Amino acid sequence: MKTYLECIPCFFKQALEAGRLSGADEKAQKRILDEVALNLPEFSLASSPPETAKIIYGIVKKITREADPYADIKEKSNKLALGIYARLKKKVVSSRDSLLTAVELAIAGNIIDYGIKNTLNIEEELKRILDREEDAIRKEGSSIFDYRHFRAAVKRSKIILYLGDNAGEVVFDRILIEEIKGSGRDKNIIYAVKEKPVINDALRKDALAAGIGNSASIISSGVDTPGTVLSFCSKEFLKIFKRADMVISKGQGNFEALSDCKRHVFFLFMAKCPVIARDAGCKLGDIILLHKSR
Repeated sequence: MKTYLECIPCFFKQALEAGRLSGADEKAQKRILDEVALNLPEFSLASSPPETAKIIYGIVKKITREADPYADIKEKSNKLALGIYARLKKKVVSSRDSLLTAVELAIAGNIIDYGIKNTLNIEEELKRILDREEDAIRKEGSSIFDYRHFRAAVKRSKIILYLGDNAGEVVFDRILIEEIKGSGRDKNIIYAVKEKPVINDALRKDALAAGIGNSASIISSGVDTPGTVLSFCSKEFLKIFKRADMVISKGQGNFEALSDCKRHVFFLFMAKCPVIARDAGCKLGDIILLHKSR
């Protein structure tokens, strides 16, 4: 996905928020915005938003000298999500189609995104996820919720690469991974996280804290961008990306980075941004299971 002009004000907003979380005073916050502005002419609209975000968060880190300003938020998100893990599992087990329910919950967990909604009240949002029963979350059969092809791909695939997104959300990913793993012992599921901190994206320690390691191998994609930008990924990751039978991509950042890649990918996310909703051909707030094949 290319960068749209509407993305640019969002970049400034995210830079300011990250600076504040890093403990920067007003003077340092101004320096951050000034430097982002100086780099603005170099932002290519042909690049994906995560590529530009890498530059922006690099500026924040350089000025604040804070490597992981979202560390406390990520830890809190993981703990809160783990606190409802048993309820999530019960919801899946008691459903008519456990894989579909696990998919829905995994996507619903994508609401935990401070990069888009920095005023998020996690407790309230998680309660909403658990309380919604038969609302508009299920769009089976539509062009933006291709569960039929997803289910068939899970059944035939032996090597499945699952691209993680945010901390906290990893617990919801665990639910889906466990359901997929339970459908066949021959499934080799590989869960990819970011190499270094960026916003509230999951790192190896977040995946381990969420219990992902019990059902999947955890690897690093090699990037510190809020999305899996292939040109920045490690050679080891790229080998797995190419040979995997199935790629499951979680979150808007991964959609932004991979929507134009030349392989089959299943994108699971919630459309929280009007620009992304327009690009994906859906409405704001829609639950997306989009199958891209090239």
